[in-house]
Order: sequence, then structure tokens, then C-alpha cells
Amino acid sequence: MSADPTGLAPFSEDRAESIGMIRDSAQGLLGSDMKRVRALRFTEPGFDPALLRAMGEAGWIGLMVEEAKGGTGLGHAEMVALAEEMGRACAPEPLTALQLSAALLAAAGHELLEQALSGEAIVLTAWQDRAGTLEPAAGDGARRFVPMAAGATHFLFVSGGDLHLLPAADVALETEQRQDGGHFGTVRPKNGLPAPIATGMGEAIATALDRAALGTAAELLGGMEASFAMTLDYLRTRKQFGTVIGKFQALQHKAADARVQLSLARAAVEEAAFELDEGAGGPAIVARAKARASDAAMAVQQASLQLHGGIGYTDEYDQGLHLRRAMVLVPSFGGAALHRARFMALEPETEDA
Repeated sequence: MSADPTGLAPFSEDRAESIGMIRDSAQGLLGSDMKRVRALRFTEPGFDPALLRAMGEAGWIGLMVEEAKGGTGLGHAEMVALAEEMGRACAPEPLTALQLSAALLAAAGHELLEQALSGEAIVLTAWQDRAGTLEPAAGDGARRFVPMAAGATHFLFVSGGDLHLLPAADVALETEQRQDGGHFGTVRPKNGLPAPIATGMGEAIATALDRAALGTAAELLGGMEASFAMTLDYLRTRKQFGTVIGKFQALQHKAADARVQLSLARAAVEEAAFELDEGAGGPAIVARAKARASDAAMAVQQASLQLHGGIGYTDEYDQGLHLRRAMVLVPSFGGAALHRARFMALEPETEDA
């Protein structure tokens, strides 16, 4: 057995190579130029549809959809590696949300899956009616917090354990800006919900939401790693009173604390992916990973901001983009408090995450 590119979770050589190829593919397609990210902020749809189609062609949207249904058929470890690179690039494309919809369309056996996997159809799942919950809404009322909803061609409404598919023209959409320059949508069916495309999907919905929570944790991990790397470079080069500020003991202690938080988050996220792929994990380990990543992301981003001093507060500096993205991702698919409560309920004999 060898290790994956981060050295924490054990994989066979073939599996480690697969994960490495996913990372290389992501870095090549996403690039590292934040000009693209800045140019898309506060616009609608707020992402690049052409790049989204390229992600579909690369197999990213259907990364965990089985090959027999047109997907790539890979595992949680590959999904986590890809989400981490999305976070590192601060990419605004709602990949995790599209993967959620792809999983549900695949479970329902719906014909729109093929277009969703290619990125030709942008299908977003509308599942929650209030903040601070992982419980799918019921009825035909409004669904809130649909990410980048202005770019959707279809909405997959969750009502309890049922799935309803609506073209974007059949919903009333209201958008509100997010901290990071993207937007959330509140969507309402104009004429009620159509007949469901699938019923009795409660277990599939719960599994897909947990997978999205883990992907969001990995995206937070990528963002905090990018911010921390910028911070270390700054500490090594910025001088004050003729001395590189990285030599100041107080700043070294703050950087060391941030490193510990980052390492704990990586361990939790990668352990969750590994155990799920081995069939040994469940909702509790996902809850632990999301809680840990959410807490760590804010600790690392705040430390990075402080260690940069005044420049860190400017909108033109890249670290600020990652901070704002973290503020959006931390509560997505359940924040730290929600997932800690889930973990304790699911693992009552285990110490808190």
C-alpha cells in the first residue's frame, strides 16, 4: 500500500495514481488566475457555463455515478480530491450541487441524467426551506439557498422522499447576493409541483446530502490550504523593523495553531472518504468531517487575515476571496454546530468531534 498525495489515507498504487490524475486534471482546467473569479463576482449566473461543460466532459459532474449510467464510477477519495482543488482555485461553478443532482437523477433513472452529466443541462436540487437543517422540506412551498440558481436550466424539487423535476421557466426565482459575490436562489413552483419522477427516495436523498456535505468540507480544506500557503509566503518575505516578520515568535505561534487546525481538518476529511470507500463509514464520520472542516476553515482564514495585517483586509488581495468563500461554505449542507449534534447523536459513546 502507498499513500495518496497528502500522505494520510492508505491506497493502492493504482488508486493513488487515480487521485493524482484527478488533481492534475483539476489544476489544469481551473488554473490559478483569480482574475476569472473576480470577473464573475456579482454577476448572473456568476459562473462560466463553458467551463462547466468542460467539467462535464472531464467526468466531474458524474464522478461518483456508476459507469453503467454514464458516470465515471469513481469513489469518495477522488471526489474529495476534486472538491479540494475547486476550493483551492476558489472556483464559483456549483460542482458539488450538480453532483448532488446527478446522484439523485441516477437513483431515479431519469432520462435527463445524460444532459446533466455533460453540463448541457444545469440541474440544481432545491431541498431545504430553512437554514440550519439537513432535513428535506415537504410540500410545494419555497425552497431556499439554492446555489447559483440563476444559471439553472432545471430544478429538482425534493418534497419529503419524492423528487419533482421542473424546467427553470416553471419556477419563480428570487436571488440574493452572497458574501463571496455569488448568489443563492429562493425558488417556488409557479403552478404547484408536477407528478414526481421518483418516490420513496428518502435513503438516496440522505446519502446524496451527506456526500455533498463531505464535498463541501473538502472544498473548505482546499480554500484554507491556499490561504495558509499565501500567509506563509507573506511571513517569509514581509519585513518590519528590518526583520522578516516570520521570525517574530508571536506570529510563529499563530501560524503553528493554524497549521494544527488545517492538519486536523485534512485528517478528518480524508478518513471519512477512505472509510466510506471501504464501506466502513456512515453519516457520523461525515458529520465529524464537516464539523471539523467548518471550525478549522474559519480559524485558519481568520488567522491568515490577521497575519497579513492591513493588506489582508483589501478586496484586491486573494486571501480575502478565500475568506469570503469560507463564510458561504461553512453553513452549506449543515454548519459545525449541526454536524456536532449529529455526530453525538449517531456516536453517543464517542467524544465530541
